[in-house]
Amino acid sequence: MTLLHRRTRIAASLFTSVIFLGATLFLAACGADSEQSAPGEDAAPETLDAADHAQPGETHLRNVRQLTFGGENAEAYWAFDGSVLIYQARKPGAGCDQIYIMDDLETGESRMVSTGEGRTTCSYFYPSGDQILYSSTHLADPACPPVPDFSQGYVWPIYESYDIFTADADGGNLRRLTETDGYDAEATFSPVGGRIVFTSMRDGDLELYSMAPDGSDVQRLTNRIGYDGGAFYSPDGSQIVWRAHYPEPGPEQDDYLRLLEQGLLRPGELDIYVMDADGSNMRQVTHLGGANFAPYWHPDGKRILFSSNHEDSNGREFEIYMIGVDGTGLTRITHSEAFDGFPVFSPDGRYLAFGSNRNNEGTNDTNIFLAEWVEE
Repeated sequence: MTLLHRRTRIAASLFTSVIFLGATLFLAACGADSEQSAPGEDAAPETLDAADHAQPGETHLRNVRQLTFGGENAEAYWAFDGSVLIYQARKPGAGCDQIYIMDDLETGESRMVSTGEGRTTCSYFYPSGDQILYSSTHLADPACPPVPDFSQGYVWPIYESYDIFTADADGGNLRRLTETDGYDAEATFSPVGGRIVFTSMRDGDLELYSMAPDGSDVQRLTNRIGYDGGAFYSPDGSQIVWRAHYPEPGPEQDDYLRLLEQGLLRPGELDIYVMDADGSNMRQVTHLGGANFAPYWHPDGKRILFSSNHEDSNGREFEIYMIGVDGTGLTRITHSEAFDGFPVFSPDGRYLAFGSNRNNEGTNDTNIFLAEWVEE
């Protein structure tokens, strides 16, 4: 996404407690002169790992394999045919996050498909598989954008230089989709219906919008003061799931609006919401407290996976959970006692890709893991 922190994703993601987990993934400081790979250059894994990294109690997961090794890797999304993954990463020794496609799910071999300039986030495939979406700041400056001033507490930058781009799957034929001033990011595609949902500041607040694949016919979907982001269409395209935080009127809302004018966002509680694809019939799914983010649909369209720290009184441990669209049937999926997030099902429901700090030997590395899904 998306201003994000790899442990919550508003172009890189959302929560004070997350900072205690280590490096701020997407919002980490990066030097303008940091060495980058060239577009299309392979990023081969440092090692191959055939071990099963499933933890005790993870009965829904089998044959959990690590696909990336080192750096910050997350938000891995499947092509609609389930053949490859697209993800964002800040590789060891690199500067800003860039976009990669993992062509070989056995070895993790990947190639960079973004420009290698600026900061990128929130990549996704077109249903056809021959084009991709992602957001980037490179038009404003090829250097990494500055990190925020934390003198006002822990805040996230909302880079107004983020725009949404489309490109061929090899990174070529790059074209800008959003032309308005302000933050445009967190874009994902509907499996049907030819619509893109995204987050934008174009009307003065962080709201959800949809648009046609060519960037035309923009329609606003949400209308509440607060952050709306990380949205995904249901498998049949009829509904949208997303994460949101709506500050209470008074000091909390005043603080939110004041920081927003400075291009900043203070982390607050997040909940999961669902609405119809046209923005109607909005309802709250989670009422757990804490940070609930990175929702993604189960292929049956009746359940949602997401990451949450609601069971950790210190707010440091994020695990993956599953819940019904009606808010019932909460089930814990991971038990790593570390960060587990960004769960994404393969289109056929056989596999689950996710980001995790497991098996990082005490570093702050976040890697992509792939598991076989076991339906109980």
